[in-house]
Amino acid sequence: MLIFIGLGLHGEGISLLGLREAQKADIVYAELYTSLVVGLDLKGLEQEIGKPVQVVYRETVEQRPDDILNAAKVGKVAFLVPGDPMVATTHVDLRLRAARAGIQTKIVHGASIGSAAAGLAGLQSYKFGRSATVSFPDNPSQVPYETLVENRERGLHTLLLLDIRAKEGRAMLSSEAIEIMLGLEKKLPKNAFTPDTLAVVVARAGSDDAIVKADKVGRLQKLDFGPPPHVLIVPGKLHFVEAEALKVFADASEDMVQ
Repeated sequence: MLIFIGLGLHGEGISLLGLREAQKADIVYAELYTSLVVGLDLKGLEQEIGKPVQVVYRETVEQRPDDILNAAKVGKVAFLVPGDPMVATTHVDLRLRAARAGIQTKIVHGASIGSAAAGLAGLQSYKFGRSATVSFPDNPSQVPYETLVENRERGLHTLLLLDIRAKEGRAMLSSEAIEIMLGLEKKLPKNAFTPDTLAVVVARAGSDDAIVKADKVGRLQKLDFGPPPHVLIVPGKLHFVEAEALKVFADASEDMVQ
């Protein structure tokens, strides 16, 4: 059996059910390349689980998952992932491979940035359109800007995830993402992301020092939100309750949410 267990958004975000399943597993793997888990103490987690946790990277999970699958054919394997297990395509792919090999799978859900960021900002989750990831400049992509344009045309909010490179110890900050998106605005001018656009930065969602700030893009770019992970939200058409929530929970000014 292969059990996907969400670690949530914080080092103490794993559920009691997830912890029990990991304790009963024969082997425990963890991937930490799809997102950062703030405050995660791997050694402490190993002590709680009672067995070593083998960290694997993208190449193993997506190209050479045989060790994981073979172990799941003869025993119980726990696979720990940041956030909620099936949000990332890489996890869906691994589950499909297991199913094709006749391996039973199970999912233990965890908190996801998709719902957490919306909730922290006071925005209604069902009013979000497609999300996208802002990539580092050496791997440029127009997709986040094009996604934003599509969502804004429909009055929907947009969640922009920020790139992470676990092996390099790099995680994009909101100021970097804003610079990239402003560059895309110049390249593909649709008036979707300008210095005067309302946006929300959510930093370290799920932690005690989480920050949520709504303001014009130009002002947000100059602010220091501390260490990652960060995400950006570009609101679409605001319901009056959402507008009030942005003022109360994200310190938005009255003129920004009218």
